[in-house]
Amino acid sequence: MLLAAGAAPAPAHRSGPSERLPVVGPAPDFTLATQSGARLSASELRGKVLAVTFIYATCKDTCPALTAKMARMQRELGRDFGPRVRFVSITVEPEVDSPAVLDAYARRFGADTAGWSFLTGTPAEIREVVRGYGAFARRVKAGDVDHLFITSLVDRAGMVRVQYVGYRFDPKEMLQDLRSLLAE
Repeated sequence: MLLAAGAAPAPAHRSGPSERLPVVGPAPDFTLATQSGARLSASELRGKVLAVTFIYATCKDTCPALTAKMARMQRELGRDFGPRVRFVSITVEPEVDSPAVLDAYARRFGADTAGWSFLTGTPAEIREVVRGYGAFARRVKAGDVDHLFITSLVDRAGMVRVQYVGYRFDPKEMLQDLRSLLAE
């Protein structure tokens, strides 16, 4: 369920292709469980450009739309995806989204898990990460979470550079921004 964002496309920023993306601030650090059950920390991803999103596996509308869009973008990134660009999808329903559930979700969308991690943790860990990225999530009941869609691009030094609010962002713009961060 979407809360307050995504009804209409909104540009993430106004910079052109030759302008440097602004620095929003440091990306929050976290250590969470991956879809395979291994622990992964944000600090382990330094040196790569990241796209960090928030989803949950039982979502019926907006999360699948966002994940499908990102699956198309992973293919567009070609050989940069994995070694140089990573996607991180963090659940907002850790009570349900175990590593096994997230693994099935990733497979459903054709996610290349060599470059895309689906993460879960304790409710307290997830609340802290959600808050750290400036997002919002509130569990209504099992299988129903109100949350704000924020996708954050993080540079190789661990700085948030741009945030897309909603799920109807232009994937071409995001790909341009990812490539711009790779070129820095």
